[in-house]
Formats: sequence, C-alpha cells, structure tokens
Amino acid sequence: MNEPVLVTRDLKRSFTQGEVTIEVLRGVNLAVQPGEIVALLGPSGSGKSTLLQAVGLLEGGFDGSIRLHGEEAAELDDDGRTRLRRDLLGFVYQFHHLLPEFNAVENVVLPQLVHGADPPTAHERARQLLGALGLSERLDHRPSKLSGGEQQRVAVARALANKPPLVLADEPTGNLDRRNAGAVFDLMLELNRVVGTALIIVTHDAELAARTDRTLHLVDGKLQ
Repeated sequence: MNEPVLVTRDLKRSFTQGEVTIEVLRGVNLAVQPGEIVALLGPSGSGKSTLLQAVGLLEGGFDGSIRLHGEEAAELDDDGRTRLRRDLLGFVYQFHHLLPEFNAVENVVLPQLVHGADPPTAHERARQLLGALGLSERLDHRPSKLSGGEQQRVAVARALANKPPLVLADEPTGNLDRRNAGAVFDLMLELNRVVGTALIIVTHDAELAARTDRTLHLVDGKLQ
C-alpha cells in the first residue's frame, strides 16, 4: 500500500477564555490514503474547521503529530511549512476568495506561476480545468460577472491547478443552492478521481457525504 498522504497522531488544540480552557481537538488520529475522498461531519463548533486549519498548516498552537507525505510538520520552520502548503495542498472554502481584479483563467494561472510553471503551460492547464468544469465560455469573466456556482467552480479549478496530493475543502457548497451544490460536488468528485488528488470535505450535507469513500464524525473533539 502507498504511504498515506496525511497522518495525524494525537492531534490536540485548546483555547483559553479567561480562566476557562476549551478543548476543541482532543487527540485526533487520522490517515488519508492517496486519492481517497473523506467527508468530515459534525455539529457547528465541533472543531471541523480547526482540524482543517491544523492539517493545512495555517496556524500554530497544536499539539501532536501532522505528517504530510512523510514529512513531520512540527520539525519544519515557517519556510518548510510554506513549502508543504505550496507543493502538497489545495484549499477550497465556503466563500470562493477569488482575486476580483483577475478573470477566471488568471485566477487559476496565478498559483501555478507561484509553483514555478511557465506561463503557456499554466494558461493551457487553466483552460483545460475550467473547460472540464463547464466554464469554457466564461474564461475571460471576472468574479463579479460570474454566478455563485461559477465562482465556486473556478475556486475548485484553482485548488486542483497544481495537482496537489491533498485538497482540503471547508463547506465548499455551503453558499450554493441545491442544484449548484450538487453540480459542484459532482465535478469535485470527478476531477478528484481523474487527477488522483485526495480530498477531505467538511460538510453538513449527509446526502453529499454519503457519496464519498469514507465518512467521519467529529464528536467531542475526537473522530468517530
């Protein structure tokens, strides 16, 4: 079996409010295999987004082990963690976070240029991804000229642009109506399987979660 793309061991996170300590993550153990699609469910405030922030190396303050492609994040400095985020991870959020001054193609090209791709190759991959997401006629449109579903599809293309081994999606369909949510989810699953990227998807939608390879529930700071 291939090495897991992500492994956490006894991952913990707590916050102090006044004299009260709130334990959000209480020893999370998780392994995600290459190409696997995992749904993460739990009530609001259960720590789902905190867990994604941890494995996405977006903030500190965590105890325990996070290994991405065999590298222990705790042993790396800021530059090393930035390298892991750049090379191994893609992110999709509930809000698209597209750059408003750039069109759809440019939003997908930019992370590739940061990753070191040459401009012609980056533009071609952006067009291919956006075309696969049904946006061939919207390539030159800025985010303000796109619908909510179209904006989120561009965000999905951006997350997959560098073919990361793992994409972290935090309620990626939360701001969409049922039809657009289903369409974006369909495309995420399809492109995931084509590219071979593993996915962790935080969602409240049990129906969508049932279509993934594995569903985990975060309860009292632990995965079940």
